[in-house]
Amino acid sequence: MRYDLYKFNENILHFGYRRTSINNEHMETFHSHLGIELLLIHQGSGTMIVNNRSYEIKPGMFCIFQPYQLHHLRLNYSNNPCFERSLAIFEPAMFEPYFEKWPVLYAFFRHIYVGKLSSPCFYDLDEQHILVHLFKSFQEQMSQWDESNRLEEISLFLVNLLHHLKPLWTEFVVNSKVSPTERKNHQVERILGWIEKNYHVPFRLDELAQSLHLSSYHLSHLFKEATGVSISQYIATRRIHQSVRLLTTTTKPISLIAEEIGLINVSYFCKLFKEQMDVTPHQYRKRWVNHPFRLE
Repeated sequence: MRYDLYKFNENILHFGYRRTSINNEHMETFHSHLGIELLLIHQGSGTMIVNNRSYEIKPGMFCIFQPYQLHHLRLNYSNNPCFERSLAIFEPAMFEPYFEKWPVLYAFFRHIYVGKLSSPCFYDLDEQHILVHLFKSFQEQMSQWDESNRLEEISLFLVNLLHHLKPLWTEFVVNSKVSPTERKNHQVERILGWIEKNYHVPFRLDELAQSLHLSSYHLSHLFKEATGVSISQYIATRRIHQSVRLLTTTTKPISLIAEEIGLINVSYFCKLFKEQMDVTPHQYRKRWVNHPFRLE
């Protein structure tokens, strides 16, 4: 399992149509992106954890992930050997001017960019839906581009996609058709909530167990069974996620960043960061400064 942070480079849109994983590929992943991700599930099953809530992964699911939003996918290949999805990841500040021309659509764009979403996903889109068609037609048109119209075509695609997404999202919020799957995993969500409040201080399993009135063994087993990773692995990932945000949005010294995410030993922080990100914190920050599409 790897921690995956999509890094913008010369590609202003990361796009995939019906991208397929088989044979237990990407079965356990943490994801976070520096831009907005729009994700459409065509095939597959499993569990997704976002904002300390768990959601069922199934065909017809559409998800909106905001910048820096950590989400954990655990795929189940036992009943369906294929995980198929379409996705579009883009840096919102780059395209904001294209939405400003339409006030109502712009308000929706700003909401999914910086607002507080009641849920990251909704369900029940069939393969004939307009959103599916938009992904397909965009894939077919990409081969016809040249550099002179590339940005314009991407902008038109995103505007059209959000234009059709807006009424669906509004209906979902009004009707509240989908709620998080709290029944089975409510204890796990309590653990996730505790981690979110305390990941920035040194972790002690017995303190967590005492806080939730559970034994350390039961708590650890429950979390691993539901998420596929240990509590310590999840906390390490959450800390690296926060450190990436601090490295890319502040000029704080690396030693202070380590302290703010609960790691007093700077050498250990640098080692952990390199294990998950393949570069040191200093190298990551230096690389990020040179990215033309970084978030401000």
